[in-house]
Amino acid sequence: MLLLTEGQASDHRGAALMLHNLAPARELIGDRGYDSSHFRTELAARGIAPCIPSTRSRKVPIPHDTTLYRQRQRQRHRIEIMFGRLKDWRRVAMRYDR
Repeated sequence: MLLLTEGQASDHRGAALMLHNLAPARELIGDRGYDSSHFRTELAARGIAPCIPSTRSRKVPIPHDTTLYRQRQRQRHRIEIMFGRLKDWRRVAMRYDR
C-alpha cells in the first residue's frame, strides 16, 4: 500500500491512517516525526511497544530503547545510501548527466 501526504504534514498522521494495515509486531521503531500521544496510545492498544524518541517540544520526554534505535538506525542508513546510489546511476543510465 502506498500513501502520499503533502510535504508539510507530520509523519504520524500518515502512519495513523495505515495503522490498521500494520502487521502484528512487538515494537515499532520510528523517528521523531512519529512522536504523538495519540499514535503512541493506538500502538499500545494493539500491544506494540513504540521505540520513538521524543520531540524536543515535549515538556516531559518519554524514554525509549536507545540501543535498539541506534542498531536499526544503522540499517536504515545503509538502505538510504543504496537508494541514493540507485538514483545517481539512473541519471547516468537515462543520460540526464552527460
